[in-house]
Amino acid sequence: MYEKSIEPLNKAVAEELSGVNQYMYFYFHCSDQGYDLLANLFRKTAIEEMIHVERLAERILFLKGDVEMRPSTKTEKIRDVKDMLTEAKSMEENSTKLYNELAIECSSNADSTSRKLFEELVMDEERHFGLFDTEFQNMSKFGEQYLALQSIERSKIISTPTGENPTNP
Repeated sequence: MYEKSIEPLNKAVAEELSGVNQYMYFYFHCSDQGYDLLANLFRKTAIEEMIHVERLAERILFLKGDVEMRPSTKTEKIRDVKDMLTEAKSMEENSTKLYNELAIECSSNADSTSRKLFEELVMDEERHFGLFDTEFQNMSKFGEQYLALQSIERSKIISTPTGENPTNP
């Protein structure tokens, strides 16, 4: 009945898988450098993208399709934090645009459930964009000092004996 929606849904799966891979790559590198705030933001976003894959896959299977588990792009080897945030913002903008187009496509196929799913994904992607944009603005305002503060905070936590509050000696 809604078989025309399976292709757009799989296109979104590919986008989300690429996002998962890219954000986990960013997470690994930010965590390695002690930038816990940004690392956790990338990790949390990757998990949310995995949930998107799950929701899309459930819809594809409901429509009696097969889920294609191939990312749409290769993971970019970006290690500079400001470049990571620029890439993340771009990825979220592109996803928002694509999902709006796919919502319209599903609507023209008289598939309001898939349309609604894409509209919900657009809201999540816009929220992700806002989070990455805030961090990008912080980096622009405070530069390397912003990253240094994150690294210092991790050092304080690591060096404090368990159970003690590092901000209240």
